[in-house]
Amino acid sequence: MKLRLAGRLAGTMLLATATAALTAAPVGAAPEQASTPERTSAVDQQDRAGTLLEAMQRDLGITLAQSRQRLRQESIAERVQRTVRGSLGAAYGGSYYDSAAGELVVGVTDRAKLDEARSSGARARLVEHSSAELDGIAGRLDGLLPEAPPAVTGYYVDPADNSVVLTADRGGAGAAENFLRSSGVAENAVRVDTERSPRLYNDIVGGNPYYVGDSARCSVGFAVQGGFVSAGHCARKGDGTSSPRGTTVGSSFPENDYSYIASAERGRPAINDYGGGTVSVAGSTEAPVGSSVCRSGSTTGWHCGTIVSKNQAVRYDQGTVHGLTRTDVCAEPGDSGGAFVSGDQAQGMTSGGWGNCTDGGTTFFQPVNEALDNYGVQLLTE
Repeated sequence: MKLRLAGRLAGTMLLATATAALTAAPVGAAPEQASTPERTSAVDQQDRAGTLLEAMQRDLGITLAQSRQRLRQESIAERVQRTVRGSLGAAYGGSYYDSAAGELVVGVTDRAKLDEARSSGARARLVEHSSAELDGIAGRLDGLLPEAPPAVTGYYVDPADNSVVLTADRGGAGAAENFLRSSGVAENAVRVDTERSPRLYNDIVGGNPYYVGDSARCSVGFAVQGGFVSAGHCARKGDGTSSPRGTTVGSSFPENDYSYIASAERGRPAINDYGGGTVSVAGSTEAPVGSSVCRSGSTTGWHCGTIVSKNQAVRYDQGTVHGLTRTDVCAEPGDSGGAFVSGDQAQGMTSGGWGNCTDGGTTFFQPVNEALDNYGVQLLTE
């Protein structure tokens, strides 16, 4: 199976072969059946079916108290990550959130700086490769990716393993290893991992939260001043939308997977929790690798998981998208463009992946801050 797209495709990309787009909780316009809860943070919301905390309990296998504690610990980890990355400089070897220990783990290439990292509040460990070195290897693989065999589906940096992971379709490990040997990169810093080939989630059945043209449906990602952002593969520049009504002002795909739709409809800093309420959006602080993350989609509702890696290149049939975030959250056709949040912080819009919400899988999202910066729009927040 190839990586799935999740929305309308341009040019020769066929809509009829896909079944739906990952929908975001109505951030721009909540569905009629959704009630409006009290304006409280995600951590303080009441425990009710369908809320972020309820979904975390269901999908992460933790209690309500553990869900609340994890969100608090992850908030601390976000702050520590910003501090330690700047202080370590060239000795920074990547970082990730250890959910079992409830703390940020930081890789350090210089033994003399281990105590400095620990003083910031992180658990420090000595690693061989710096973050800059791994990013350089990833950049080298990125340049060669267009010439890679079809079995190679992408790459990402794994801070927990202090390595670059080259992903390949099942049965394609040999081809990926041959490609790696010919790449000229340091092979001791790269490992090959096989999985089902991802695809973008796509849907042409009519329905909320918004339509593109006469038949294609995608989902609102997040409300912004003057409209909303969503997945780039859902619509081309100039395409009109309905429910909410708007015009696609900008769209980038496949290099990126984001779009901005200008709309006069009322936007709300909220995400549909598919349990009769909404989850507030308070900002867009980027969560570290290892953090919990939840997704809202019209096909499968709320589902949660973990951020696995960042800055992944994903090689869809329609082209390679760069800078995506990899998660183990499930998704199905019909959920495209939808919102990913960590606590009450916006993270990104669903791009594609593989698997389903019965057997699990991998889903990628386009970081929201890149789209906000590119279009110069402001996220609506509480």
